Amino acid sequence: MTAPHAPWWREAVVYQVYIRSFADDFPQGGGDGVGDLRGITSRLPYLRDLGVDALWVTPFYTSPQHDHGYDVADYKDVDRLFGTLADADALVARAHELGLRLIVDLVPNHTSSEHPWFQAALAAGPGSAERARYLFRDGKGPDGSEPPNNWLSVFGGPAWTRVEDADGRPGQWYLHLFDPSQPDLDWRNPEVPAMFEDVLRFWLDRGVDGFRIDVAHGLFKEASLRDQVRPEGDDEPELHVPALLRRKDAPAGDPGEREHSMVERLLDDEPMWDQPEVHEVYRSWRRILDEYDGDRMMVAEAWTQTPESMARFVRPDELHQTFNFAWLGAPWDAAAFGEVITDSLAALASTSSTPTWVLSNHDVVRHATRYGGGPAGVARGRAATLAMLALPGSAYVYQGEELGLEQVEVPPEARQDPSWFRTGKPGRDGCRVPLPWSGAAPPYGFGPGAGQPWIPQPTDWADLTVEHELADEDSTLAFYRRALAARRAHVLGTDEATTAEVEGDTLVVRRGALTAVLNTGTAPVDLPAGEVLIASGPLPAGGASLPPDTAVWLR
Repeated sequence: MTAPHAPWWREAVVYQVYIRSFADDFPQGGGDGVGDLRGITSRLPYLRDLGVDALWVTPFYTSPQHDHGYDVADYKDVDRLFGTLADADALVARAHELGLRLIVDLVPNHTSSEHPWFQAALAAGPGSAERARYLFRDGKGPDGSEPPNNWLSVFGGPAWTRVEDADGRPGQWYLHLFDPSQPDLDWRNPEVPAMFEDVLRFWLDRGVDGFRIDVAHGLFKEASLRDQVRPEGDDEPELHVPALLRRKDAPAGDPGEREHSMVERLLDDEPMWDQPEVHEVYRSWRRILDEYDGDRMMVAEAWTQTPESMARFVRPDELHQTFNFAWLGAPWDAAAFGEVITDSLAALASTSSTPTWVLSNHDVVRHATRYGGGPAGVARGRAATLAMLALPGSAYVYQGEELGLEQVEVPPEARQDPSWFRTGKPGRDGCRVPLPWSGAAPPYGFGPGAGQPWIPQPTDWADLTVEHELADEDSTLAFYRRALAARRAHVLGTDEATTAEVEGDTLVVRRGALTAVLNTGTAPVDLPAGEVLIASGPLPAGGASLPPDTAVWLR
């Protein structure tokens, strides 16, 4: 059994709140169609009753919102779109009253182009101390008109933008691995780590329980900023975000719309990602968090090449967790799931961390759609979730998956993802549509306003609202509540070894007295003997077999 004093995060279920799309200042007022801090606070009882242990809130700091908060202009204040510092304090306090932990997003790879540091860099000019905080370089060619290297932005196009000098002439270039409004910081400049250590303490002193580290693998680049070696003709980004961003039913033949795993898209040569120097940053941050009581934690968003490179981020003196994107990237296939489980557990065996498991987030196509969409996709999503919740470690749930929400086809005129404007590809808006809470028509109780929220909701979501699903014991929401309760009753505190076996299209996970069986095939499979604790869908009378697209727990 796990020791009673084990840190809370080791087996936590964490609910991701995409702040713009969770709740709009309800019932306080508001009504601008954009979610905010008071909206989250008002809905915390829903999360408590769902059965999660913590919530992770995406960035709410001062920002021009070019990338919806991931372009930060002030890390120690709240954007007025979302509220005030007092609202943030109230959210922390109310979460703790309800027994919930609060994790906030930290964005250390880049700032906003409107951050005072970057504005000072533009004003100061080449060779200045102000520019040394970022990655400014002279261009190539006789007149410096070519980018310093061949790196590509994750959001499409070159990863470099040229600025004008004070006299109006073309000047240096600056690196932005994402949008031009998100200039990358130079972490070899001591001012940069000093600033973020101050930011950490600011929010720890306000009571937050942890941090989700955005682009945790990207802080350092190879110092030479050399060209990336890419296959001839490969003009896609070197990738941070996989093709799982794209819709499964996108037009065939468009290489940007192929469905494949993150590992397949990653290139062998990545001088802009996962450099060894990044680990000393996290050792210094770990020392800071260890000064505070309450088992404060950090979880990395680190898209890495292998399970072994993922595990390096959670060595005993570094971060506490890192997202297991191999699980998210696995197709609907028992063998693929089994391989991820086995490899992940083996890679983490020598660390002090526990695995994390996640199926969806604000950057990828919702898993119900990835698994085929419609009733079959939703059934598969429920089954994958039940299998995930049987595994050791913690699980992360993306808002709306507990309602069975699928990816939305957002009309072009309503799209707001910066990658859409740079590439013309659908991007991430379809997984960020605001939640439906109640009623029969948009905005479905999202806020007190009468019109559509910041991304329009479908008109056929009446049966997917929280209100509707709470009244239906067969709903996906009811299933999630039962599954999380079953996890607390039958899984938590179990230290027995976990094994994953694949038999044809069937995954069998054994963990102590618990056996979880997942059928990814097209025909029923026989079940081993045991008491049925919970199933993701209906079982035939007698419970001797498991239908396709279904999972079950047995004892």
